[in-house]
Amino acid sequence: MTTPPVERALVLGEALIDVVTRPDGSRAQHPGGSPANVALGLGRLGRRVDLLTWLGHDTDGDLVRRHLRGSGVNVLQGNRSALRTPVATAHIGETGAATYEFDLEWDLPETWDEDPGDPVVVHTGSIATVLQPGGAAVAKIVARRRATSTITYDPNLRPVLMGSPAHALPVVDALVRLADVVKVSDEDLAWLHPGVAPAEIAEQWSRSGPSLVVVTHGGEGAFASTSAGARISVEAPKVQVADTVGAGDSFMGGLIDGLWSAGLLGAGRRQALVDVDAATVQAVLERCARIAAITVSRAGANPPRLAELA
Repeated sequence: MTTPPVERALVLGEALIDVVTRPDGSRAQHPGGSPANVALGLGRLGRRVDLLTWLGHDTDGDLVRRHLRGSGVNVLQGNRSALRTPVATAHIGETGAATYEFDLEWDLPETWDEDPGDPVVVHTGSIATVLQPGGAAVAKIVARRRATSTITYDPNLRPVLMGSPAHALPVVDALVRLADVVKVSDEDLAWLHPGVAPAEIAEQWSRSGPSLVVVTHGGEGAFASTSAGARISVEAPKVQVADTVGAGDSFMGGLIDGLWSAGLLGAGRRQALVDVDAATVQAVLERCARIAAITVSRAGANPPRLAELA
């Protein structure tokens, strides 16, 4: 008897070195990148996950690969790679919030060593969807994979790289329409649509394609809107915040993992995701909030492992 392949996720997007500077003048270097952090979180939750990214064959790239593989992430090898590994500098303020500056290029290989069989979910977001020439490649892969996989998307906007809202908005809107699940922060929505209530935008998006749209409000919790008309809110656990680096990414990883556990991922489960009940979404979001709370309680993008949630 042939053993069926283990279900897996495919994450498309940037992996890089985060240089973190703090108010006391200290400076630390960590592997990061929003999609890479999502892949890391999924790997730590016990999921099989592939990451298609753009790293250099240099010291920084080797550090990123070791970091991801140490949490079970399979970094796919392609026919092309970056000349040098990208770097992002996160400046941590007195409140723990981060602002960013970047030194990077973004592209994707034309071919890579992915295993046969379709992933149940394809995730993308952030810089990888907007910065060219890689952004166009991401959009093509997502459009092609939608026939076989659930599509999840987190805009995770970086205004310093993405220009004006008018420049980013067509990219965001196109990916929202392709996605089954969207997670977005209230800060992203305030930049994209100033003066419009986040819940109003979430409801608009959930009528344009996605079955589920989740808006995170940092320490205030999260709100979800489903295409079936359910509206769900959860509070965030109260913790001592070390910094917010990777918090949204760990929430996103938890969201994919929770929907996976509920049997709602894969193109064949698209109608089940459309019909998802409020109680299921509530339970998934509460666990996501716990995961994000653990992440912000310690320095850097350091999402919890499955055993920590027991």
